[in-house]
Amino acid sequence: MSIAGQVAPADKRPPPLLFDSGERRLAVLDALARSLWLGGMTNSQGSLEPRLDALAALRDELISGTGPAAESWSWPPPPVAAALAAAIAALDLPRYCAGKQELTDTVLMSVLFHLDFIVDYRDRGAGEARALEMAIKAFSDDWRQHCGEIDELVEVFGMVPDDCEHSRWDQLRGLLQSSGWKEVLRIRRLLAGLPELTKIIRELGRSRQSEIDDETSQTLIEHLEQAVATRLETRTVRVPDMPGETHGIHRSDRIARMLPAEAMLLGHPRLRLVWHARRAERTLLCYEDDDRMSETRLHQAPVMQPRPGPQPGKRPELGPILVCVDTSGSMQGGAEAVAKAVVLEAMRCAHAQRRPCLLFAFGGPEELLEMELSVDRGGIERATHFLGQAFRGGTDICGPLEKVIASMEEQRWRLADLLIATDGEFGATPQLAARLAAVKRELGLRVQGVLIADRETVGLLEIADTIYPVRDWRRFGGANVDSPIHSHRLTALYFPGALRNAANQEATVSGADVSAAVRASLHLGPSNTGKDDS
Repeated sequence: MSIAGQVAPADKRPPPLLFDSGERRLAVLDALARSLWLGGMTNSQGSLEPRLDALAALRDELISGTGPAAESWSWPPPPVAAALAAAIAALDLPRYCAGKQELTDTVLMSVLFHLDFIVDYRDRGAGEARALEMAIKAFSDDWRQHCGEIDELVEVFGMVPDDCEHSRWDQLRGLLQSSGWKEVLRIRRLLAGLPELTKIIRELGRSRQSEIDDETSQTLIEHLEQAVATRLETRTVRVPDMPGETHGIHRSDRIARMLPAEAMLLGHPRLRLVWHARRAERTLLCYEDDDRMSETRLHQAPVMQPRPGPQPGKRPELGPILVCVDTSGSMQGGAEAVAKAVVLEAMRCAHAQRRPCLLFAFGGPEELLEMELSVDRGGIERATHFLGQAFRGGTDICGPLEKVIASMEEQRWRLADLLIATDGEFGATPQLAARLAAVKRELGLRVQGVLIADRETVGLLEIADTIYPVRDWRRFGGANVDSPIHSHRLTALYFPGALRNAANQEATVSGADVSAAVRASLHLGPSNTGKDDS
């Protein structure tokens, strides 16, 4: 208390020294994650202060992506440190831990956990070297499996989902060891044979303009181009020595414009000869006059003139994705594998480019699965379950198209495009095809078909704007055979009248009109045929 009897300010108070010595020993805990506190303070290897200091240093080096040298470790003892450093280097853990604090803390927790078992192994009768070998082997086996599972996730999705915590990896390990996940890995490796899928999926959506010209979205604009035009030109031409306007005096041989002083020389007997000499030399002093004439002529001149012409627009891309996948029985085998590859690639590309992706898996009537494809723990579980299933059932395209049209009314999917992976063995009703065409026309929806069959069908041609054929789909099912036909465009080439386009619809007579015409002809009677029934 000060002289005035007041309490001293808080920043002037002396620090408490009652627990200072104990807290100073644990000050390094501030550099460690809370999950490492208990294991760091209770581990059986080494003493407290060197152990905590070594954990903090090892944590910093792993996060920076460098592997620490065992000679610089102050903990654990040199034999244990050498074996542990060799295991960390063999597993390449610094590469996995670089920039990832949560994974680094999980690795250090595992180090503390397995090193704590050295005492237990010795109590069970193992020697010092054997106990150390058993602990390091258990640590290596655990993280070899963990790193392998991380590599599988990165191979399939390009990253480890944020909500897949390494400290709770056991919750995800069951999924990564399931038969469905093995199917996911198999399908991911099939994508190496379908490089065009990535390009197709990137072009879906209409959120931004790409740098690629789109010939299908041309606009008529006026642009200037160079041309040659015939023009009239009027100019004034000066005609010398033509009677007109007098400008001055000059030397010439024109007698009519000669000055009087020159004419006087002609009357002198001797100077007459001078005059003739001057005239021959054209040095007589004469009045200078001329006249000007205007003339008009035609000449060719380059000009810039506007001319209307088509200008290709920029293709929109990178928007939301709607995926319809045919899961009917006719898709079994190689076609099923390709369809699943489409789903997986759409899921990967959508997450990498931060785009929403909605899947509609359709079979027969009332067999419709709607699922949003997101790369998180729940999304991976749903996708693994779907990709691990076999395709069976009938085919009804009307249900998913109804869902697609309904989704286009929501703001989130307003700029989406539709991708259909199918063998084309379906047909939409005329009413639904007309509604889909109206959505294309009004909202700009584009439909990309992935044809997993030998030839296109009328049903697919009527709803898809463009079709990407996968003609070697049998190879993805294990059959090393080629397509038996030379082109997938057989329907469009040989049966163009079967397509439901505008020209065919205008030339088609409805059943009601045909019936009315038949009834009208019957009412005419036999007497109108021009023949006598008798």
